[in-house]
Amino acid sequence: MTPGPAVAQQLGPMGINMGKVISDVNEATSTFKGVTVPVHLTINPETKEVSIKVLSPPTSELIKKELGIEKASGARLKQRVGNFAIEQVISIAKAKHDHLLSNDFMATVKSVIGTCQALGVLIENKEVKEVLKEIEEGKYKEEIESKKTDVDPEKRKELDSYFAGIAEKQEAVQKAEEAEKKAEDEKKAEAAVKAPATPAVAAKPVKSAKKA
Repeated sequence: MTPGPAVAQQLGPMGINMGKVISDVNEATSTFKGVTVPVHLTINPETKEVSIKVLSPPTSELIKKELGIEKASGARLKQRVGNFAIEQVISIAKAKHDHLLSNDFMATVKSVIGTCQALGVLIENKEVKEVLKEIEEGKYKEEIESKKTDVDPEKRKELDSYFAGIAEKQEAVQKAEEAEKKAEDEKKAEAAVKAPATPAVAAKPVKSAKKA
C-alpha cells in the first residue's frame, strides 16, 4: 500500500494517521509480497481506532506466486506455464479454505486444480483431467487428508526436469510459428510489389436531364 489521493481523501477528514495505517497494512500483508491482496479497514472516527482485515488473495494470484510468474498462459491448451506437485496444490488449498463457504477440504483442492487448468499449469506431469480422475480413484488420498505441503527435493527435481522438456518443445513450436508468419508476411509484401497497377478509368460526363 502506498500513499495516494484515494487513501488521503478517506482517511484525512477523519484525522487518521495515514502513514501509520499504510505501515500497518504493509506489515499485515508482508507474507503476500508480490501478490495483490484485498484489505478491509474498519475505522472508528471517534476513537481513531483502525482494524485491519486481510482477505485471501485470488487463487490465480497464489498459483502465480508459487510458480514465480507474473502472467499466466494466454493459450492454456498450447502453452504450459508450470508443473505443480500435488503438495503445492494442497498448500494453496489450505490458504484458501478458511475463506470459502465450503467445509469440504477436498472441494477446495479440486477448485484449486480447476484454476490450474485455466492458467495452463500441469500437476504431477499430467493434465488436470487425468489428475482429477486419479483423485477419484483414491490416489493422493494420504497427502490430501494429511494436508501435506512439503515437496520431496528429488520429486521437485523430476517435476522441473519434465517441465524443462515441455518448455523446450513449446519454444521450438513458437519459433517455428513465428518464422512461418514472417515468411508469409514477406510473401504477401513481395506479391504486392509485383502486382501491376490498376489502370485508372476515366469518368464519363453525366448529361443533365432536360426539364419538360
